[in-house]
Amino acid sequence: MALKAGIVGLPNVGKSTLFNCLSSAKAQAANFPFCTIDAQMGQVSVPDERLTKLAELVHPGRIVPAVCDIVDIAGLVKGASKGEGLGNQFLGNIRECDAIIHVLRCFDNGNIVHVDGSVNPVRDKEIIDTELQLKDLDTVENRIKRVEKVAKVGGDKMAKIEYELLLRYKDALEQGQSARTVIPQNDDEEQCAKQMFLLTTKPVLYVCNVDDTSAAAGNQYVEQVREAIKGEEAELIIISAQTEADIAELETYEEKQMFLEDLGLKESGCNRLIKAIYTLLNLETFITAGEMEVKAWTYHKGWKAPQCAGVIHTDFEKGFIRAEVIKYDDYVKYGSEAAVREAGKLGVEGKEYVVQDGDIMHFRFNV
Repeated sequence: MALKAGIVGLPNVGKSTLFNCLSSAKAQAANFPFCTIDAQMGQVSVPDERLTKLAELVHPGRIVPAVCDIVDIAGLVKGASKGEGLGNQFLGNIRECDAIIHVLRCFDNGNIVHVDGSVNPVRDKEIIDTELQLKDLDTVENRIKRVEKVAKVGGDKMAKIEYELLLRYKDALEQGQSARTVIPQNDDEEQCAKQMFLLTTKPVLYVCNVDDTSAAAGNQYVEQVREAIKGEEAELIIISAQTEADIAELETYEEKQMFLEDLGLKESGCNRLIKAIYTLLNLETFITAGEMEVKAWTYHKGWKAPQCAGVIHTDFEKGFIRAEVIKYDDYVKYGSEAAVREAGKLGVEGKEYVVQDGDIMHFRFNV
């Protein structure tokens, strides 16, 4: 499954520094707006300690983690919805993403200018929210003009459903609410909503970028953001982008862990961020393990075995016969697939089996 998340925020909040830490790509990080002229994309591995443990048991030719595409989108400003700055281009980049990583500046530093003159993450959040909402409102109003006549005069069922949903979106957006506050009531509305590609229906992960002394517990700015998003179904994590950049420069795993421990952290912010995106998008991982490779596969929580088989190849889903399932803990406990079979811990599951995070799967199929 292709997964793409876009990093957004005002200029000079730490977006490109964070992007550099997350991916092998190197966006320019400079002290002026629009230093990222093109939306740059990098690919980051999804951290999963289970793959390493399984590799110690299986000794595969390679380990293949799941991956996530991260897009560094240039800083938005007031008026972006009307094309100010580089607005139109980068609002288009957001439209192509599955989730939004909204970086907010939650640190004081007189040497790094703020585009609006002062540090106020809640104000910054509202500026971005407003620009995305205004763009969505423009999209919704244009769609209403196209479907209104057909919905009112014709007998097109889907046109009527779309028209009524658009009116609800319009009402919410005019009240300064994001489109995600409008919940589709049935499958037909869900289908219409997906086809609209509205910016503010996308799930949001707020990243509070703090100084290194606040990386573990946060600060007053973080608490202001936490209070401001109480009514939203959104995740919030605390990261010091500069600290993450310093960690990235260290060569060994041991050095990085010592650095984190000195800051009171168990895991890097980058790892926590990617895991938070998975949680936000309701994604989980199943694993295939063999001599050739140990590989992670991404699927939507709640999917059944044939759907997950289709993640590997469409033929697997079409010709699905059964799934052989080993629980991760059992594999680690017994040490090998053969030992798991001998202990009677290998499950044989049919089409109705709901795959669980960390399941080690082998699919039987016939096409």
